[in-house]
Amino acid sequence: MSNSLSKIEKRTAYALTLPAVLIVFAIVLFPIFSNVWISFKEVQLKDIRIPEPRAKKIVKSIKNEDSKIKIIYKLRNSSLIQDIRDVKFQDKFPSNVKPIDLDKRCKFTSNRVQCDFGNWSKKYREQFVIFFETKNGEKIDKKQFKSNKPNLKGNADNILLTSDFTLSNFKKVITNYEFKDLLLTTFYYTFFGTVGAIVFGILSAQMVNQKFRGRSFVRSTLLFPYVAPVVALAFTWELLLDPNSGTLNNLLLNYNIIDKPINLLGQKYVSIFVFGFEFKLRLALTTVIIFEIWRYFPLAFLFILARLQAVPKELYEAADIDGAGPYTKFMNITLPQITAVISILFMIRFIWNFNKFEDIFLLTGGASGTRTLPINVYEQGFSIGNIGMGSAVSMVIVLLLLFFMLIYFKLIGKRANES
Repeated sequence: MSNSLSKIEKRTAYALTLPAVLIVFAIVLFPIFSNVWISFKEVQLKDIRIPEPRAKKIVKSIKNEDSKIKIIYKLRNSSLIQDIRDVKFQDKFPSNVKPIDLDKRCKFTSNRVQCDFGNWSKKYREQFVIFFETKNGEKIDKKQFKSNKPNLKGNADNILLTSDFTLSNFKKVITNYEFKDLLLTTFYYTFFGTVGAIVFGILSAQMVNQKFRGRSFVRSTLLFPYVAPVVALAFTWELLLDPNSGTLNNLLLNYNIIDKPINLLGQKYVSIFVFGFEFKLRLALTTVIIFEIWRYFPLAFLFILARLQAVPKELYEAADIDGAGPYTKFMNITLPQITAVISILFMIRFIWNFNKFEDIFLLTGGASGTRTLPINVYEQGFSIGNIGMGSAVSMVIVLLLLFFMLIYFKLIGKRANES
């Protein structure tokens, strides 16, 4: 009795959880599986539609031959990469006409021309001509021929559902001369954007953790960059940094700090001199990173502030008795207490920044040296229409992130757990 009851409970549990499993599969797993599937196919946006045979009908009169007419069919395969099998053609004509020297592939029965064109290869083109004459020598009316449209049928495979796979997309991604620059730009943007947000999050959390008048107002103000709409923020930054009418350039010019306006979002490199040595700074990319730091440091600020408020006050009191200064207390008390939070934040922000698209796209559109791998996914999949390449680039991003997470859990994550 108990065994049968246990089986009923298991079946009931499976039946209740099945809808949730199906929803998760539909929302999460199916798009991932589809992306992996498409990445192994050389397919563009225009090739998603199943190939079909097409015909354009042109009716022409024959000079000095009122009882005869010429029908031209411009036949073609709509696909540039797939074949069409068993193409059948049919067109209906008036009852008082008959064809002249009909093509061997066709036959004329019951006022219809039926043709079997066999298989059409990719990019297939043909100009098919039929001459007609009236049975009793009467004058032909062209309107009767134009009223009917030809009917074509054929069999073709859906390129997305075939079992033909290739690694050419991944080969093109890796061997592309731009890939190295895209990868370095992505890591540069991701690393400095992540570290900068965490550093400013620590500084702001340390400041707000102290008691002072208006602390609640300052805390809420610091959250503004994170909660405000990114479109509005990007538009505001573009206005502020505009080289012609922007507030920042006008201020720098008025105070004679610079001689001419600087296009912070449109200039790829700028030369700076340090101790007599010239260095080239990626100006537009650095500006986007500063925007990234400004926008996302409030997230680190919230996490770190919550952890700081949980640190026992007795530790700082004991440090004060021992005569420890602010730097010593931070390095020996504060930093060890927030190491685990910092490591988690670094992993989360690194993954998010590596996949970040909208900030760069809204500020620069990927121009001036700010083109990253996610921007390349958009360009391949939507601008160019090469969805196979776009999916392959996205899979490369996933593999790189999995590699990063493996290193994190082996090294940084293990140390965080120990501490």
